[in-house]
Amino acid sequence: MSKKWLFCLGSLMCSVPHAEEREDTDIASPSPFKSEVEFGYQSHSGNSDSQSLNSRISGEYIKNRYRLNGEWKYYLLYKDGAEDKRQSTYDLQGDYKLGSKSYAYSSFSGYDSKYSAYFTDYTVSLGLGYQITNTKYVLIEGELGPGYRYQKPNLDEIGDDDIIFPETVQEPIIRGKLSMVWKPIKSLSLGGNLTIAAGESNTRTDTELSVINAITEDIALKIVHNRQYHNKVPDGLSNTDSVFSVNLLFLF
Repeated sequence: MSKKWLFCLGSLMCSVPHAEEREDTDIASPSPFKSEVEFGYQSHSGNSDSQSLNSRISGEYIKNRYRLNGEWKYYLLYKDGAEDKRQSTYDLQGDYKLGSKSYAYSSFSGYDSKYSAYFTDYTVSLGLGYQITNTKYVLIEGELGPGYRYQKPNLDEIGDDDIIFPETVQEPIIRGKLSMVWKPIKSLSLGGNLTIAAGESNTRTDTELSVINAITEDIALKIVHNRQYHNKVPDGLSNTDSVFSVNLLFLF
């Protein structure tokens, strides 16, 4: 009997390490997909009557050599009961890593607005990107490549006697982008993006500065300033459109 008990005890002890190994292999790996949702709203009454709404949805997928990013932004402003500003911005980009720091990219950017210099501004581009630095605290990337642009100008602001930019723009461009993210501490992130699309008709420059302060692991406060500049616009319109917003950011 004693031999049987020793045999059973030895078998049980040998099975424990194997069980631990199986448990280790069952640990789930981090998801390659991340998403964010932003929402901001402001309402003013009294001497001024205005309401504004801004929202953003974004997603990122990273696996092996591939990275895919998608983003949609919406901004709406009402003043004294009438719509004063409305715009949508959407971006989609796919990257393929070529080396430790270099990658190839393809991108699409769209901009629709009812009250700015252009009703519609679409850009597609292909090119190369380079990670200048990529550490736990700082990420800096630069991109450059050729592309194509379609723009529909805001003709509502042009009089019958004006012949300024009445035509739709369809032309090749050169696109460049520089982006940076700095995380001085775990709960704080500072970001900046500069994108330039230059063609024969005009040059468009987009800048974005953001500050993200984490409240919890899944919720953060985000302050953003977006600025869009066209070097040539119809008479009566400003070269610059900008939006400043304070949002709640939800991470998934």
